[in-house]
Amino acid sequence: MTIEVKVPELPESVSDGVIVAWHKQPGDAIVRDEALVDIETDKVILEVPAPNDGVLDSILINSGDTVIADQVIGVINDGAMATAMQAVSAAVAGETPGDSLAGIGPAARKLLADYELDPERIKGTGRDGRITKADVLTFLRSRPAEPEAVAARPAETPRITPGLPDVDEDRPQKRVPMSRLRARVAERMLHATQSTAMLTTFNEVNMQPVMDLRSKHKEAFEQRHGVRLGFMSFFVRAAAEALKRHPDINASIDGDEIVYHGFCDIGVAIGTERGLVVPVLRNAEYMSLAEIETYILEFANKARDGRLEMEDITGGTFTISNGGVFGSMLSTPILNPPQSAILGMHRIQDRPVAENGQVVIRPIMYVALTYDHRIVDGKSAVTFLRTIKELLEEPASMLLEI
Repeated sequence: MTIEVKVPELPESVSDGVIVAWHKQPGDAIVRDEALVDIETDKVILEVPAPNDGVLDSILINSGDTVIADQVIGVINDGAMATAMQAVSAAVAGETPGDSLAGIGPAARKLLADYELDPERIKGTGRDGRITKADVLTFLRSRPAEPEAVAARPAETPRITPGLPDVDEDRPQKRVPMSRLRARVAERMLHATQSTAMLTTFNEVNMQPVMDLRSKHKEAFEQRHGVRLGFMSFFVRAAAEALKRHPDINASIDGDEIVYHGFCDIGVAIGTERGLVVPVLRNAEYMSLAEIETYILEFANKARDGRLEMEDITGGTFTISNGGVFGSMLSTPILNPPQSAILGMHRIQDRPVAENGQVVIRPIMYVALTYDHRIVDGKSAVTFLRTIKELLEEPASMLLEI
């Protein structure tokens, strides 16, 4: 009997995808739920599992082709299973014959293919010794530089291409197609600037109380919960509390209506090799610091390895972006429509400030709130950001909910 391999259902905001790579070829034995094909959407790479045991009979859609939800892309013949039992048994044990990429995630697999690397030369640090994207990048950085092919070429006058401006062959350029994720980010950012009335307000936060609390309890926190205590969890907690007090910041426009969300689904922006992704902490208002840090770590690892799923990054009522990890002192973050606001964190810097008539040095962070002025008035935006400031400068009251 033949079984069709179909593109999985895609969210409403995703219309199509592109076949990145088939992990099996016609005639290969496969095991149910084994990674069969990768499909890249404008948000994530979907790893499509085999729907049944059998042998891949045919591939109907090749790598690089665009597909839509529920489209048939391949055929499995489960009747040929008896002739492939040995191969299937090896696949179950994670030792598929002739497939040196078995068990490797799509992001790592793409790097191996792009750089034509032998996975046998790379030591895997993932679960059960699997090779991760970080392992491949580490290997690439450690490789000795190849001698330049032009080193022995005698000096000569640069060749000029007729009919074009002066182009020096010794100053090469590289032109590559924009990835679907980068194209989608560009489209959304342009849409945000053209379709919303964005305005940004700023404030500064004395991070000394949070830093003192963190320094005092970080070792016990990590021993108890198995995750490090960072600054982002404090900002998520503060944002969730502030969103409850200022519901217009937690709202969105839907046609001619304003939707006020009775929950705080907070997106945390994470930079990856493929571009920016924003996984969502759902019902963040009920999360402890430990739960927030655990989810953020899990999302960061999944983003690094290309394992984020569609439900990880869809939805969200508010977003936090941390440019400070890259050294940013101040910025105006762009809205993530249809959300009405986004909070920007920045680098913590020691600065002189006045306290009780005295000039003292304090670790200060500038914070920015970009908001949609169609929904949010200036007064509400300013008071929301001031609420964030007050909660972070009195973290005990925030954590005790007093």
